[in-house]
Amino acid sequence: MTEQKMNVESFNLDHTKVKAPYIRLADIKEGEQGDRIHKYDLRICQPNKAHMEMPALHSLEHLLAELSRNHSDKVVDISPMGCQTGFYIAMINHDDYDDVVNMVEQTLKDVLNATEVPACNEMQCGWAASHSLEGAQELARGLLDKRSEWTQVFA
Repeated sequence: MTEQKMNVESFNLDHTKVKAPYIRLADIKEGEQGDRIHKYDLRICQPNKAHMEMPALHSLEHLLAELSRNHSDKVVDISPMGCQTGFYIAMINHDDYDDVVNMVEQTLKDVLNATEVPACNEMQCGWAASHSLEGAQELARGLLDKRSEWTQVFA
């Protein structure tokens, strides 16, 4: 029996065959005016084996969202996966995979040097009590330690 193809790209990905950490191009959407959104899957934890704790994930999200824009004006959004194993990075009109990998690397190095989580207060954040700079830095350090593995998606 053939499984039906689903609308969401990641639902068609066999999560038992991937090997985190990795960065992969997950999808491309083209707008009516020709703009193209490239969605990258930045997988940090091995699916169904590990996940990021929410305070660390939340802080890493804030740090990636703010600091990545120092390295690229093509970042549309960086958003966490509900499964807590990674992030989606949306880039506009930018399909240079190596440049995206470099941007992630430079941003993670910035995370290691951060002294605070940006917008970590009740005025700018919907759950300001749930943050961990140390946890975010631990995740960034672990990712950078495995930098040589990022381009290999499958085991």
